[in-house]
Amino acid sequence: MKLCMIGTGYVGLVSGVCFSDVGNKVYCVDNDKNKIDLLNKGIVPIFEPGLEEILKKNHKQKRLIFTTDLNEAVKNSDIIFICVGTPTKKNSNSADLKHVFNVANKLKKIIKKYKIIITKSTVPVTTGDKIEKILSKLKNKNLVDIVSNPEFLREGEAIRDFIFPDRVIIGTDSKKANNILKSLYLPIIKKTNRYFNTSRRGAELIKYASNAFLATKITFINELANLSEKTSVDIKDISLGMGSDQRIGDRFLRAGPAYGGSCFPKDTRALINIGEKFKTDLSIVKSVVNSNNKRKILLTKKVETILNGNLKGKIVSFLGVTFKPNTDDMREASSIPMINYLNKKKCKIKYFDPSGEKKEFKKLKNVKYCKNISSTCLKADLVIIHTEWNEFKFLNFKNLVKKDNFKIYDMRNIYSPTKMKKLKIKYYGIGR
Repeated sequence: MKLCMIGTGYVGLVSGVCFSDVGNKVYCVDNDKNKIDLLNKGIVPIFEPGLEEILKKNHKQKRLIFTTDLNEAVKNSDIIFICVGTPTKKNSNSADLKHVFNVANKLKKIIKKYKIIITKSTVPVTTGDKIEKILSKLKNKNLVDIVSNPEFLREGEAIRDFIFPDRVIIGTDSKKANNILKSLYLPIIKKTNRYFNTSRRGAELIKYASNAFLATKITFINELANLSEKTSVDIKDISLGMGSDQRIGDRFLRAGPAYGGSCFPKDTRALINIGEKFKTDLSIVKSVVNSNNKRKILLTKKVETILNGNLKGKIVSFLGVTFKPNTDDMREASSIPMINYLNKKKCKIKYFDPSGEKKEFKKLKNVKYCKNISSTCLKADLVIIHTEWNEFKFLNFKNLVKKDNFKIYDMRNIYSPTKMKKLKIKYYGIGR
């Protein structure tokens, strides 16, 4: 099939590359010429394991085309995916849909024959209705079917998630569109029987409901971690005991920093806004957002406690700063407020992340990016394991730090407190 992905951010690029790898011809469109030029050279602007290799292969075989020409891409495609950003509006909880509607207004000027228009971006309930209204101004209203097909790709594991999806959600009442999309996804759904055809509004809400529930699990175990610290209980035991119950499951029950990234923060806020729009009080989701915001402050204060309130001149080393491993995504990462606070308190901060230096910290006077683990940890008063990259899981801290009386704050509970005690290292974890 011939597909058009409008937007080459995380969703559009990964989906486009993967669709081309199962035999489709895919046009990836973006108005950022520099990004398109880089992609045509095989340079991937995001950090995602395995993506570059697949991109280069399919681009070479001319199944994957990168262009700024929306007209050409749409005219030559049967299915159009809208994959533009839907960030949180400034001074609001609602999703900013200006890019989505801008695309819709452009499409109504281009489309001359039947197309399936799909919102791949995360959009509030009734967004499809509004797109349909915009495109209803076409001379022939039967030229388009508007479909919701939310993505569930995890950063760092996106390729696997595309090939082996937990489910494929298609939101449409059109039998024609559903049959075509079932054929499109056939190479993928052969590996799963979880292909769901639901209403368009249902598909839109499923995405928000899923992310809000996962955010709730993370927040719940983080709150229990606070209680575990007060009661001298190891939160890992709690997670194991709870997760063994099949009704609960063990995923997303690992205590750590506040949740971050591109999805959970903005989607929980947007869901609250949707509830308000439809006069429904989503009190649980509100509590989750509030608790997560508090956690960022709590963990920062914990650093201050570990260092006995004496922060000035202390060398604090961060191992990992992204919100999770195997991605370069810094959106809503807990490291940002922590490092900003420590910088104001005149700590000397060093950090290393396998995904590279971060623009968020370049202008901070007392923050230094290091190119390896050893230079990051050397002479540190406190080593903070913020992100559980594989590179950080088997380290000899005494050889790395080369300083007496240093401390470790393991925010991912990678290491054993018992072993650290035997090594006479002052160790602090989460909920233990």
